Amino acid sequence: MNLRDLKYLLALADHKHFGRAAAACFVSQPTLSTQIKKLEEELGVSLVERAPRKVMLTPAGLAAAERARRIVAEVEQMKEAARRSQDPEAGSVRLGLFPTLGPYLLPHVIPRIRARFPNLELLLVEEKSDVLLSRLHDGKLDAALLALPVHDEQLHSQFLFEEPFVLAVPEHHPLAARGSLGLSELNDQKLLLLEDGHCLREQALEVCRLSGANEKSEFRATSLETLRQMVAANGGITLLPILAT
Repeated sequence: MNLRDLKYLLALADHKHFGRAAAACFVSQPTLSTQIKKLEEELGVSLVERAPRKVMLTPAGLAAAERARRIVAEVEQMKEAARRSQDPEAGSVRLGLFPTLGPYLLPHVIPRIRARFPNLELLLVEEKSDVLLSRLHDGKLDAALLALPVHDEQLHSQFLFEEPFVLAVPEHHPLAARGSLGLSELNDQKLLLLEDGHCLREQALEVCRLSGANEKSEFRATSLETLRQMVAANGGITLLPILAT
């Protein structure tokens, strides 16, 4: 058994398909299949349930994959620690961001990071908050930018900045001429919101609760750009974080 075999098992657990797992590991499908069989023989248990179109791990396979994930993460952390001991400002950092933040924040900060840490490899991952939290726990990310609150005693959180919402309305909407609004003035307004799973949706729903506004339930956007275009097309009004304006 070696680290490569454990990575093959993890690829199979993640992709649930021999072909896709092999492609992710940059090996042929027969090579990956052979190594998985050798791993099963070495452990003395069946790790994989093979079906025509899908591969599932057995209970023993799931347990082995869970341990393998921790082992691989520990080895990667050990390698990274060795690299950083040679140059504390080198190495790599795996940073996660949610998709309604990344496109608007990264252009402001990436040039500064590159200038300050020229030898640092920054690996960026965009996912919804629940996926980022899961990857932090699995050791697949070193850090993530998340919207507060984060209720997790196993993670250390550090407040970075506060970003206000702005109200986006069509050009000829009655509220368009207003320089500022109180929450009460949104009472009975119907807002376009993001789909479930986006942290900004939960924050916008809280604004709705406080102001008496409601969600325009027949439509849910997958991105802030979709919300922006819907407003521009006179499809409704919405709340946008100020970085996205």
